Amino acid sequence: MLSKAKSFLRDREGATAIEYAVIAGLISIAVLTAATPIGARIGVLMNTIKTAIGAA
Repeated sequence: MLSKAKSFLRDREGATAIEYAVIAGLISIAVLTAATPIGARIGVLMNTIKTAIGAA
């Protein structure tokens, strides 16, 4: 089992797959980090619109 893991890590295709997985993980973290404040702002905007419509 250990020898298979070592050969996978030495293989260029395996290294490329790991690199793509790391990049995909970092992009996911960035999207989630950016989406949280945007979602909060959209919630505030929706409440403002709801209040304005209710007052009309």
